[in-house]
Amino acid sequence: MGRRDPEIEYKTPEQIALMRRAGLLVARALAAMRPAVAPGVTTADLDAIAEGVIREAGGVPSFKGYHGYPATICSSVNEQIVHAIPSPKQVLRDGDLISIDCGAILDGWHGDAAISVLVGSNGGSGGGSGGGPDRDGRQRLVDAADEALWTGIAAAARSVRSGRGRLSDISAAIEASIRAHRFGIVRGYGGHGIGSEMHQEPFVLNHGRAGRGPRLVPGMCLAIEPMLTIGSPRSVELSDGWTVVTADGSVAAHVEHSVALFDDGVWVLTAEDGGAERLGDLLASAADGVLLPEQ
Repeated sequence: MGRRDPEIEYKTPEQIALMRRAGLLVARALAAMRPAVAPGVTTADLDAIAEGVIREAGGVPSFKGYHGYPATICSSVNEQIVHAIPSPKQVLRDGDLISIDCGAILDGWHGDAAISVLVGSNGGSGGGSGGGPDRDGRQRLVDAADEALWTGIAAAARSVRSGRGRLSDISAAIEASIRAHRFGIVRGYGGHGIGSEMHQEPFVLNHGRAGRGPRLVPGMCLAIEPMLTIGSPRSVELSDGWTVVTADGSVAAHVEHSVALFDDGVWVLTAEDGGAERLGDLLASAADGVLLPEQ
């Protein structure tokens, strides 16, 4: 099993099954927003979609009211990295890059995930690079963010399987993936533990040396979330007390999944297929009986 950290909330398989339901609700909310991302749509429009999906399922938006945050999603456009507040004045334009972060509470358990989408000819309902030009490397940035996310998740699976893994194994894998694409790694922000609260110990850096921090053991649940920039990784928080932007005005991307660790791998709680397509045999077979019926 490995030594447990007293500051970390470890979950039973039954509790993870409840988190899977919350994770699938977040996945449905993000899936409902993705095709709505288009020129002329406001970030407030997207926020309304997300809140409708979550509340219709009997859930509660995790973000709304959290330390006074006023909305269901964070909708960060272009140079905005994270925590941007949706607004009817923020109108999406062709070629914009929007990162949408969404969380939901269901039966007292949290799910948390984020996607980055290009608007219009490069993204939106197309869900990919489409046939248009890659404006200023934005599609490459989105692809690199997605690759870094799944590289970090795979590192978590391998590390927990080994029985010797440490938290920073995830961080080191994410950093190596991002650096291979020569994008900036945002400092001071990262992933976190998740469960009966949205933000729990441990903090998950997106950079660092492997082999450090708490042991990765079954029952840990983590939100893993790389944040990349095309230019400088330096960031600034705006006067609204929430929105974080790149210091040089360059474009950023942010993606996230919530994952649960089992002794034979991981389960991606906020992916509709649990991560099967991307992880293959790194998926936790021990989770099948508990989590698959919830799909």
